Amino acid sequence: MKLKICGMKLNTAEVAQLRPDYLGFIFWEPSSRFFEGEIPELPHTINKVGVFVDAELDYVIDLVSKHQLQGLQLHGHETPEYCIKIAAELKKLNQKVDIIKVFSIKEEFDFEELKPYENVCDYFLFDTKGKLPGGNGYTFNWPVLKNYPSTKPFFLSGGIGLNNLDKINEFAKTPESKYCYAIDVNSKFEVEPGLKNIEELQKFKEAL
Repeated sequence: MKLKICGMKLNTAEVAQLRPDYLGFIFWEPSSRFFEGEIPELPHTINKVGVFVDAELDYVIDLVSKHQLQGLQLHGHETPEYCIKIAAELKKLNQKVDIIKVFSIKEEFDFEELKPYENVCDYFLFDTKGKLPGGNGYTFNWPVLKNYPSTKPFFLSGGIGLNNLDKINEFAKTPESKYCYAIDVNSKFEVEPGLKNIEELQKFKEAL
């Protein structure tokens, strides 16, 4: 499985030395991990993902161009039509940018919600339903994914930390993990919002 480390802010260069597959930068102002400034130069193997919540199209496209983002994580109530518009604008940039649509789960989930997005995004991401759009610090009920009806690859997110390694290994043996493309971590590896614990991330990456 691939590894995505999200909520980058204060020690991006150090985290990049671990060579995760994705680094996520949150461009939603109410977040304590809201990213401003310049992204340092990263190894070409790392994909930069911008995380947005119901953002204006122009704002998204401006940041794609500014930071040369390779992925967009849509964490709000973005409609399929919104995804289509984003894809059309990205095509004008002649730049390959993956669209990752987030869906929040607690105990149950109606997978019918995915159908309108099947042809308008590249990945799904399943996160824990909480007060905030991400960064809530606890996992959702993974067995819900037994009912996953799609073949689209997905990111598994929501409160994942070192203490979940056994759970991840067990999940990896199940049929529902077949299309799990990446593990997404954030708040469980922080000293404070946006400041990552490098040692713990390294242990997790090696174990993963």
